[in-house]
Amino acid sequence: MINPTYRFRRNALVLAICSAPLLAFAEGERALEEVVVTARKQSETLQDVPFSIAAMTEGKLQQSGATDLESMATNVAGISIQNLGPGQSQVSIRGISAGQIVRDQPGVKEQVGVYFDESVISMSLFTPDLDFYDINRIEVLRGPQGTLFGSGSLSGTVRYISQQPDFDGVSGSLQASGERIDEGGSGGSMKGHLNVPLSDKVALRLVRYYQEYGGFIDAHQPDGSVKSDVNDGVREGGRLAVLIQPNDRLSITPRVVFQKIDMDGFNREDDYNILGNPYTTSRTPLSLGDYEQFTQLEESFEDDFALADLTINYDLSDSVSMTSVTSYTDRDVLVLRDATALNASITGGSYGESEAIYTLDAPLYDRTSAEVVTQELRFSGLEGPLQWVAGLFYSEVERHYGQSLLVAGFEDSNPQHPDLAGPTAGQRASKDELFYSDIPYELEQYALFGEASYDLSEKTMIVVGARFFDYEETRVLTFDGLYNATTIDKPSKVSSDGVSPRVMLRHDLSDDVMVNAQISRGFRLGGINDPINVPLCSPEDAATFGGRDSFEDETLTNYEVGSKMTLMGGAATLNASLFYSDIKDLQATVTAGTCSSRVVYNVPEAHSTGMEVEFFVRPAAQFELGFSASYVKAEIDSDVTSTDTNNVTAVVGGIREGNDMPTAPGLEMAATAAWYFPLHDSWEGYANASYQYVGERYTQIADQENNARGSATLFANVGGPLTQSTYDYDRELDSYTQLNLRFGARNENWDAALYVRNATNEKADLSLDTERDGRARVGHHVSQPRTLGITARYTF
Repeated sequence: MINPTYRFRRNALVLAICSAPLLAFAEGERALEEVVVTARKQSETLQDVPFSIAAMTEGKLQQSGATDLESMATNVAGISIQNLGPGQSQVSIRGISAGQIVRDQPGVKEQVGVYFDESVISMSLFTPDLDFYDINRIEVLRGPQGTLFGSGSLSGTVRYISQQPDFDGVSGSLQASGERIDEGGSGGSMKGHLNVPLSDKVALRLVRYYQEYGGFIDAHQPDGSVKSDVNDGVREGGRLAVLIQPNDRLSITPRVVFQKIDMDGFNREDDYNILGNPYTTSRTPLSLGDYEQFTQLEESFEDDFALADLTINYDLSDSVSMTSVTSYTDRDVLVLRDATALNASITGGSYGESEAIYTLDAPLYDRTSAEVVTQELRFSGLEGPLQWVAGLFYSEVERHYGQSLLVAGFEDSNPQHPDLAGPTAGQRASKDELFYSDIPYELEQYALFGEASYDLSEKTMIVVGARFFDYEETRVLTFDGLYNATTIDKPSKVSSDGVSPRVMLRHDLSDDVMVNAQISRGFRLGGINDPINVPLCSPEDAATFGGRDSFEDETLTNYEVGSKMTLMGGAATLNASLFYSDIKDLQATVTAGTCSSRVVYNVPEAHSTGMEVEFFVRPAAQFELGFSASYVKAEIDSDVTSTDTNNVTAVVGGIREGNDMPTAPGLEMAATAAWYFPLHDSWEGYANASYQYVGERYTQIADQENNARGSATLFANVGGPLTQSTYDYDRELDSYTQLNLRFGARNENWDAALYVRNATNEKADLSLDTERDGRARVGHHVSQPRTLGITARYTF
């Protein structure tokens, strides 16, 4: 197989990624490991890639205790993970985000592409947090990667690179862990892998894992009881890959990846709930504390993910190779939320119905199913000073989404308001189904891509690439129920085509210092908006948010300069980059006021500018230190306004020139330290610490309006008369720090450790979560409290 290392470092020692923890270093061995990555679909060392990239090897992941994307991000600058619970992570890179997606919106595509080896797995809100066990490395590619990775990689790409089957003999590992959350529940895991050569031409690799999450959120109930640790759950999954290598030129690797998540609740802390708060007089007052919420029914999240792919590599000649990647993904997600507070704000707050009606259980079911087929065929070659890759890509996405709000007993309770009285069944909605939607969705995409690197001299290289794409999206919209304007089987279609280019220049000032520059473009496909819930809208909001059937493609042009340095004879590396990203037609999700809907607007102009710095050093053989930081200023550069029925023009959803983009902080920093020391005979001890700082940020663009102070006018019809008429809250999320510690010992076969996550027990607000602009509920998704654990791993 053609697997060339980067040509500027022909004399460098290139080490394969470690598949085990860092080994003990002999006295005087201070050189940092050189990491081989495939960020440009060719093998090269991390220090040779001519743009900003971070890579966490399996040894580093195990050393830090990272098991999923969120825990990995604590050690990498420039990437932010919005944690809405396992399986519901939203990823942003370089501060480029238009706000948190709080419900599945099939038309909204991701801004960061996530790949498992060669197969794309990202899906807007539901990026699957696959377990890192037996992962070779995680690559974080900063900046647009549209040329090689397509639409979902507008601001960057995250890649899981798995361990492949090998012929070196039977090997494997087993790992067990247990942990306890401070004032919460218990969790633990069992994981293992097995590599077996079946012959000199066939080998297989099996990975299996099972993890129980302890809960830490307590849910107050209407009868005064409290359910403890309601957000516990289970994640289990595995992988099976078979390597078939008939000869030195051909390899065939079929694989299956699966994961199932079953959570009993969400990491949400309620600050105000219309059904459980201290301001009521006709209902029992309730003050909610840290890690507490008010619910009336049990919430849950279920996610079944399966990926089957086939990778074929064939050397056509000594200088040209072919790669074919075929993948099929099947995904089923069910989210059950307690919408009783939301429904109470409508039936009781807006319509004035009695307590017997507004306290009826109101479960909201969000169902998503998706089938994705992709095919990539590419060729790569190396001819003297020219190295190139070119290929074709095709994908077909069939996605089905629907919501159902079934309030059992509603019709028989005889509501009095004329908008609610009478039969509730509609053309598609059943009796007592107050909200119903059904949205089948298809997206077909074709692309032609290529990138070539050419050595202008022994020290200078230029890279030129482009991706030509064409897509068509079709949806059939059906909405029914009392809260909807009935829409039955309404077809919608959008299509687009374009080109995404990239030009990079690299120059070696010396063997150890490289500078680079690039201009690159990323894109995010447009889509179709859901209709707003007109019956719930005020006339002003209906005029403001209505009539927006679709939204355009989002494009980003990135200008970047950087430098990568190897210092102290290989004992240190210092990498830095400066970037400016110009964004056109930013897709901003806006909450449509009283309509209880979400609408995507295109913001004509926005930008993100900033820098990243990473420094790693081994000052002595037994010490290793790391520091990374990013500073980003990402802003809206255009006003988006609307004029209501009273001819009043106002800024929509906080989309005002000068406002910040949400979800990602301006400043992030991470520091790591590791100490290795001899124990007894063949045993080595180690102590690791990692520290993360995350700056202030917002969840949605609109949160920074009115000096970031939210003020909700409370409904006096629910629990009234009230002791106060408004509820004020801070919409800016405070900065926070996280400190993780790990102490252990290991030898050739065993590795045992004690660990502490969030050692200072800091409660971090990860995102703001409101319903009906805070009139139904105000809360935050919060981080896990201090967690103590023990883990042991046996490798053979």
